[in-house]
Amino acid sequence: MFLRLTLIFCVLIIGIVYNTLSQDITVSIEPEKISIGGILQINVTIKNDQIKNYGPFPEIDGFSKSGVSSSSSTNFINGKISSSQSIIQNYVATKTGVFEIQNFTIKVNGKAINVSGKSIIVDESYQEPKQSPFNNFFDPFDDPFDDFFDRNNDEYYAVEADAFLSLNSDKSSVYVGEGFNTNLSFFVSENNSADMRFYELGRQLTDILKKIKPSNCWEENFNIENINSIPVTINNKRYNQYKIFEATYYPFNTEPIVFPKLELELIKYKLSKRPSFFGRNKMEDYEKFYSKPLSIMVRELPSHPLKDNVSVGNFNLRDKIDRKEIITGENFNYDFEIIGEGNISAISEPSIKVNGIDFYPPNSQQIIKREKGKVFGSKKFSYYAVPTKPGSYNLSNNIEWVFFNTQKDIYDTLKTNVKVSVTGESKNNIVTDFKNSDSFLEIIKSKSNILKSNKKQLENSIFLNIIIITLLLISSIYLILYKK
Repeated sequence: MFLRLTLIFCVLIIGIVYNTLSQDITVSIEPEKISIGGILQINVTIKNDQIKNYGPFPEIDGFSKSGVSSSSSTNFINGKISSSQSIIQNYVATKTGVFEIQNFTIKVNGKAINVSGKSIIVDESYQEPKQSPFNNFFDPFDDPFDDFFDRNNDEYYAVEADAFLSLNSDKSSVYVGEGFNTNLSFFVSENNSADMRFYELGRQLTDILKKIKPSNCWEENFNIENINSIPVTINNKRYNQYKIFEATYYPFNTEPIVFPKLELELIKYKLSKRPSFFGRNKMEDYEKFYSKPLSIMVRELPSHPLKDNVSVGNFNLRDKIDRKEIITGENFNYDFEIIGEGNISAISEPSIKVNGIDFYPPNSQQIIKREKGKVFGSKKFSYYAVPTKPGSYNLSNNIEWVFFNTQKDIYDTLKTNVKVSVTGESKNNIVTDFKNSDSFLEIIKSKSNILKSNKKQLENSIFLNIIIITLLLISSIYLILYKK
């Protein structure tokens, strides 16, 4: 019994510790000083998990919310994968002065995270943008008398909405593997006089996503959770844009991508023809808004031996080596990091062929950011290498990564400029002998797989049980005598 209770206690302690460690959620607020019109960010980051739900983010005096962006990071080191995901709420500074962000609580994956406040300094001048009368259409308005009135009642009239639903893409034609950004937004004119609000948006979005996601594309979803208004100008007319969905897609083949007509239903109130102070002056009604179909043409990449295996985008190289003068048999570390805009997840490791230096399979780390309609980031390959032959090595001739450059519209190659000087005796014979020796698997196959009884372990278990029983008996006797 004592042993069982001890075991249960240990399991509970381990579970509590594991649960505490797994909830690694951090929230940061930065910067502490910005100019008027600058961006303040509240960044929520979770490690080794995904942000499934969050919010709402606080309202801040002197700032207006300006959209949400996200980023993710994945590390693959020594066979172990670690990751982190961030959601960033952006705020635009609209006033000058010193503003106090009070302590607040934000829910992340159903858990309440307490965040300490901070003072933010805003300087310089800026004219606050005009606010739309439509900004409050997210506030619920439930009239208990709705069910008692006929929507077609002649006492009410419909107000025409100066608004539209639009599915847009930043490109009409792309290469296979080239990204294009798509967003579904609801636009409301600043002169709009119709009283509206969203209706069952979660259910409608589920239906919209089934229609909008192409089957032949890799998707980088911007994961919009909170819908905020963004002032925009279209054809010299001011609107407030409510971005509902946004993603960047990377086509796998040349099949054209066709987005169908989408619909969004909103609650729109009819107004009374004879408004009064005590009467019911508006009645709930519904109106559907439709987007136009959208097509994206996909072009085949130009002919190239690596056409089917290259990344497409705009990339640069950042690499480093920890030692440039090495003795044969010693090791050095080399990082090959690809940075830029494109499908970061699809980036493969560079081609390395160096006669005289053994490069071992790399650890990798990738960081993906999604904001302002762009997907960009980096992927780093960290190599452990051992030179086996003395000499001077110009690695630019041996390490390269080929991609299709969308800015130049040509195939491009990233090459390192690193040079290594190796001294000492040749280690080729040692390496050859090691590579030709029996592998670990071959040694396992040569051994017997017949199970054998471990008599010694059984005897140890019996002896341990006898000790435990003896201690329990002594403890029981002591307790009985102590009570007397």
